[in-house]
Amino acid sequence: MAGALLKQQFESELGGLLDWQSRPAPDTVPTGIAAVDSAIGGLPRGSLTEIFGPASSGRTSLLISMLASATARQESCALVDAEDAFDPASADTAGVHLDRVLWIRCGHNAEHALKAADLLIQGGGFGLVALDLGDMPAAAARRISMVSWFRLRRAVEYTPTVLISLARQSNAKTCASLMLECARERVAWSGAPHCSRLLRGIGIRVARRKPSATGVAHVLLPLW
Repeated sequence: MAGALLKQQFESELGGLLDWQSRPAPDTVPTGIAAVDSAIGGLPRGSLTEIFGPASSGRTSLLISMLASATARQESCALVDAEDAFDPASADTAGVHLDRVLWIRCGHNAEHALKAADLLIQGGGFGLVALDLGDMPAAAARRISMVSWFRLRRAVEYTPTVLISLARQSNAKTCASLMLECARERVAWSGAPHCSRLLRGIGIRVARRKPSATGVAHVLLPLW
């Protein structure tokens, strides 16, 4: 009897210790695209989310939607632009409140971009920090060490910031809590065939690759 009671007490104390050590589920915020939110469950705060895909896969449009959603919530955002690819006019048309976006241009220097993202997270005050490596040559992005990604993951942990990394291929790997792969599926036109036609939008596929490969969204992105 005494042994059974001792075992029950030990298991109870061990369970409490494990619950104390485990990290609670992070708060999530919407991407601004209902179909994507339904498929992935939103963007986790205090975590690194990696969005990757080839050119014209919709990855930049997805980021712009996230910025528009965050600034609409009156949150301050920071965009670390490694390759000077950000177009403020298009972002403004898409609904991004530019007065709430800090744009850091890094002049094609990956090291400066990573350092800037780290400093922004450490400084605090941003609801969303995006590191755009999408137009950086894939070979240069792959040379970023896992130590750098691990540092960013640790920096954003236990903060209310959503950290986004945008690239052609997955680079953060295990350091990312959420991984989304973008791919172009179709092009939408209006007008009669074999006559004057207008490009209306691009259909993309957003697939969750981590933590599980079960969420998929099919989205038609309009041209702004």
